[in-house]
Amino acid sequence: TRVWNRIYDGVRIHNIEAVQEVAKENAIVYVPCHRSHIDYLLLSYVLFHNGLMVPHIAAGINLNMPVVGSILRRGGAFFMRRSFRGNRLYAAVFNEYMHTMLTRGYSVEYFVEGGRSRTGRTLPPKGGMISMTLRSFLRDHRKPVVFVPVYVGYEKILEERTYLGELRGKKKEKESVFGLFKTLGNLRNRFGKVTVNFGEPIYLAQFLDQEQPHWREQAYDAEYRPAWLNTVVDRLAEQIAIHINDAAAINPVNLTALLLLSTPRQSMDERILVQQLDMLVKLLRTSPYSKVMSYPEGEPTDWMAYTESMGLIQRQHHGLGDIIFAEGQSALLLTYYRNNVQHLIAIPALIASLFRNNNTIPREHAVYLVGSIYPYVRSELFMHWSKEEIDSLVDHWIDVMCRNNLLVHEDGHLSRPPTGSSEFVMLDTLSRMMLQTLERYYIAMSILRRVGPGKLTANELEEKSSLLAQRMSILYGLNAPEFFDKTLFRNFIKHLQINEILQQDENGHLAHREDMEGIVDDARLVLDADMRQSILQVTQTLASQIEGPSVE
Repeated sequence: TRVWNRIYDGVRIHNIEAVQEVAKENAIVYVPCHRSHIDYLLLSYVLFHNGLMVPHIAAGINLNMPVVGSILRRGGAFFMRRSFRGNRLYAAVFNEYMHTMLTRGYSVEYFVEGGRSRTGRTLPPKGGMISMTLRSFLRDHRKPVVFVPVYVGYEKILEERTYLGELRGKKKEKESVFGLFKTLGNLRNRFGKVTVNFGEPIYLAQFLDQEQPHWREQAYDAEYRPAWLNTVVDRLAEQIAIHINDAAAINPVNLTALLLLSTPRQSMDERILVQQLDMLVKLLRTSPYSKVMSYPEGEPTDWMAYTESMGLIQRQHHGLGDIIFAEGQSALLLTYYRNNVQHLIAIPALIASLFRNNNTIPREHAVYLVGSIYPYVRSELFMHWSKEEIDSLVDHWIDVMCRNNLLVHEDGHLSRPPTGSSEFVMLDTLSRMMLQTLERYYIAMSILRRVGPGKLTANELEEKSSLLAQRMSILYGLNAPEFFDKTLFRNFIKHLQINEILQQDENGHLAHREDMEGIVDDARLVLDADMRQSILQVTQTLASQIEGPSVE
């Protein structure tokens, strides 16, 4: 308790009652997001002080350090290798250990992301521990198992500067006792409040009933792996990630980050910033992303002053009104907190982006355009709406934006509000909140289009897309280290294949459907002309390099 009071100004907890109810009859598997080493310490503390069993926690073997390892073990940690490959005995022993804990009803905790997120986004989940849990339950399902997603939201993260170094290419430092003492020195700093939100539980038996209705009719032993196991594990992993994001916590820091980073120079008039903070939360309250998300206390003026007191934004006094801005390290750090909650505002931001270069768009076309890009945004941000639900959701958000005068609807067409109005400024800010995501998609598709079919493999496209994005980041001063993250390009290319926009030939080379040409052309509605032109020029150079010199 003394430690938490020293590090944080307070710990806010939401939906703990649902966990207390679930714990009465079920074995619980806690699956938190992984943003910091503080995550598992804090979760155990919260559970203990709310009368719940402290879980056994799967920890990487890198944390089994002298002195520290024995303390963590007594606190519930059990250590595991990053990979079981090539060691069947180790895998068998570990599977039995997990099976023993689950069948005896002990609570377990593990991180489906595998490691800590360096960008603030929820990382693509890994299925290893989920597969062990599922196979154990198939062998003996007398004790019901429930997954409890947990979202831990920080206003300032302990490892933030370490993460920035790693995103810039610095090698990850190996955990050590010396490194721990260096970290303890940081505890003199101020880290604001932290929020622990418990998400909607996932009952494993119910999930299996939906995915494999006849699963109870089969016999399972320790070695048996049903043919459908991997598919169900992947779907369950995705569902867990979605439920974690459903429980997101909005706080003053990530709200301010969303707005300031959506301006060309990461700066805004103080009065306008307060107005936009108010409007942004109003939109989120009017159409909540989920029923388990949480909102900040206080008023917009309080949120801005609080973020300033945390040292994440600065103020420049001026006779016509103070300017609030973020620069240098602060602007880079804010990208982390923006990424925590970007999914909450993604749909209205995508709608707003259509009006960056257009005064008027037919409503039906706006719905179609957002719906066509949504599957890729959904896979990247782990959003919960299905492809079938998206059109009605976009229609709903258009109505919300029209009621708030952010859009004008007349004769089946949507228009921007008058230039210079506060609503126009808000729409423009909203339009930039997903812009870098759309620019990344355009980079990958432009390379494909320019190079032509049958020339690049998925790995080559990923590599060249990342290289081009890195160049654009330097040229345009984009304060987002994840802009050229290969993982994001890999995910996008994978889902282009899933949606059959791309096909692979027998040599692994990619070809695209003809309608991708129209998708690329639609980018003119969203992207700035100079950015598009720069990308096209570089892709022309790439195409020439791949073709090689002509031979007469």
